[in-house]
Amino acid sequence: MITRRGGSVFADIGFAPEQATNLRLRSELMMRVERYVRDAGTTRTEAARMLGITQPRLNALLKGRIDLFSLDALVNMLARAGIGVELKLRKAA
Repeated sequence: MITRRGGSVFADIGFAPEQATNLRLRSELMMRVERYVRDAGTTRTEAARMLGITQPRLNALLKGRIDLFSLDALVNMLARAGIGVELKLRKAA
């Protein structure tokens, strides 16, 4: 049986709304960094250099270690990769 939930896996597993939002945003940015690394066609060492981080830190990101990355750090990585991040605000539901 499948039960449709609220649309946020983080909220669905019990995180507070503000934590769920933060985790969702970080996961989206991490997935975009991962796509950049995959599409760059370079080594992980070179990709890490382009993102301004160490290779072990890139490896942690690629393993999904969301707890190690802030929104700020992820936005900075994407900016170094030439990828703009846009923020949209709306009234909470």
